[in-house]
Amino acid sequence: MSLVDGLRSPHTPLRRFLDRELSAGPKPLRDSYRAQHRADHVLLPPPGVGTEAGTVGTAIDQRLRLAFTTAAPVDEASLIGIDLSDRIGGRGAGLWMRAAGNELAVRLTETVRRLDLDNSTQPIDHGQDEEEGLARILIAAAWYQVLARSPIGFAFTPLAKAALKDPDAFTLTRLLELPHHDLVADVTNQLHAAAHGPLEALRARTRPENCTGGPTFAGAQITADADLVIDGLLLDFKSTRRPLAEMSQRTAWQLTGYLLLDATDHYRIDTVGLYLTRSGTLTSWPVDDFLTLLGACRRDLAELRGVFGELLAGCRGQADARYFATDKETERVRQLLEHLAPAAEPGCCPVCTQPIPEATRRPRKFCTTWCRNRDEVLRRRGLMPGGLHPLLPAPRTQRLDLPDDAELVSLTIRTTR
Repeated sequence: MSLVDGLRSPHTPLRRFLDRELSAGPKPLRDSYRAQHRADHVLLPPPGVGTEAGTVGTAIDQRLRLAFTTAAPVDEASLIGIDLSDRIGGRGAGLWMRAAGNELAVRLTETVRRLDLDNSTQPIDHGQDEEEGLARILIAAAWYQVLARSPIGFAFTPLAKAALKDPDAFTLTRLLELPHHDLVADVTNQLHAAAHGPLEALRARTRPENCTGGPTFAGAQITADADLVIDGLLLDFKSTRRPLAEMSQRTAWQLTGYLLLDATDHYRIDTVGLYLTRSGTLTSWPVDDFLTLLGACRRDLAELRGVFGELLAGCRGQADARYFATDKETERVRQLLEHLAPAAEPGCCPVCTQPIPEATRRPRKFCTTWCRNRDEVLRRRGLMPGGLHPLLPAPRTQRLDLPDDAELVSLTIRTTR
């Protein structure tokens, strides 16, 4: 069960829960984000990056995490991908990929320790040759991550193509030759931009022991990959080439998901932020302001975390499901969502649950015109009591098996004239 997967479809239990709880939608937060985003220049990817923009994003994310803490030089997803790689292909290609991956993990760990990357008394970037070599290692590690996240997509990586084409020649040296020079340049350019911006200032006033790269959430019944927690700041890195369009609903909901998954307040998150690697811009909000902008004023953070945990437990590993196996399971999840719905007390606005100001003429149902208009939107989406029936994934239609004596005559659709 994955947080990211659960946000892709508006019909998953996870999305319906967050759509209802974050009643203001992403627009107020997006407006605040754009007001904070001030950049004169955006680094565009060189021509050779092409479809590998995601690989570059993964590599620069890990490089920036290592600038704050080197407690885990090799991220968990890369290690998982390395372990899985021996199952790929024939002629021993998988064994060669795993051997090269293990050597890559050792090389990365040695390089990180040698360069002392999280030493805040040193600049965030090192010499060009050192950074280019490290970028090649991180790009290769990013390809192994693809296998952990999308085995189908892994087959199209330069790593898999090279190993399957000539398994016997696939070594660590060959692996580090694969990244196109534009990929390497793109990673180093974004790193150099970070060395002269707010991220460097943030790094200078924090200590590695107060930072956690790739934080995990104890007891969470869903997979979630946050980037970094820095002394109470939950920070996510984004390498989009269109920074002003970055604060989408999915990004806002994803940040909220990370915040809610820290049910025990282990990381003591008090601020949520985004760092845009191509514009060198850092935007952030205190947690209370962040949730208020999203309209999460029906419950306080502790209660919201508890209800979110009930949702994940009640969905039994299917909070990200796009469909359910049976009508009975669909109805059970629908009842769970209705049970977890916030209820407005008498005299309170049904949208934000805040007390309605006294009216001088006729009784008011909503506290503001904005809440009245928002109520119509939420009802159309089945997210308010008395609105449309909540839409959940329908049971998958089972394929009918043809009888043994059936004969396929034609696949052409015939219509009468």
